[in-house]
Amino acid sequence: MSQLLRVQCFNVSQDGFGAGEGQSLEQPFGHANPADLFAWAGATASWPNRAGIAPLTASGAAQPVLSLNSINGHSSVLADGVDDVIAQLSKLSAAHGPERYYHVRHRYNHGTRLTQAERAAMFIYLNKTCFNGLHRVNRRGEFNVPAGRYANPRILDEELLRAASRELARAELRCTGFESVLSYAKPGDFIYFDPPYAPASRTANFTAYAQDGFGPEDQARLRDVYRELDRRRCKLMLSNSDVPLIRELYAKFRLDVVAAPRAINCNASRRGLVSELVVRNY
Repeated sequence: MSQLLRVQCFNVSQDGFGAGEGQSLEQPFGHANPADLFAWAGATASWPNRAGIAPLTASGAAQPVLSLNSINGHSSVLADGVDDVIAQLSKLSAAHGPERYYHVRHRYNHGTRLTQAERAAMFIYLNKTCFNGLHRVNRRGEFNVPAGRYANPRILDEELLRAASRELARAELRCTGFESVLSYAKPGDFIYFDPPYAPASRTANFTAYAQDGFGPEDQARLRDVYRELDRRRCKLMLSNSDVPLIRELYAKFRLDVVAAPRAINCNASRRGLVSELVVRNY
């Protein structure tokens, strides 16, 4: 199966997504902003709104098809069974502590009889309490991030979970390899790709969101998908690191540089703004 990443596909309306040069792509977010639901390395919702660049989520008139393919299928559980997730997360929150964290992490990795709601609640719990909200797996596919040091982490936000559930319920959720977008994308669709970023340096080579990683060959295969969708006259946006590899792969398309804040680094003094590329075909 193809390596996984997040793809968002919107049907373009005349007054919605896919705006022309100089027009904003921004749409109302509704109640749920995914960047508030999870702590996530490289969350695009932290982009500044400039040069027509805005975080993209489901909204208003344009009914989206969301392929949430980054590393998990928990979003569908939030859409269909948020009450069960809240009940499980409430138990985890009440018992939180350093020892409890590692017990939950072990069950998340090795539990064979967990319900979907239990796994989704554990995923949220681990995300809210692990070191810097980092998601990383080893070669066995096991989540291996240590516990974070938080005085009072907000593990359960019932209002936000219900708001996210309402927004996700309006979308069709898929968990497939990124090449599957070719089976349903059609002319006029607006599609946003958010792959694991190419490393900006030898010491920043982090692509371990999923078991198989995401290397240069995968970036090239993604570029081939991007080219095919461009040929189909889809409107496309992709975000990635501002590095020579990505500039070379997408040289024929429009490249915009944005300064995006990053909060995950073992050295706190190195956290701050970094340059990223936004690739568009319009």
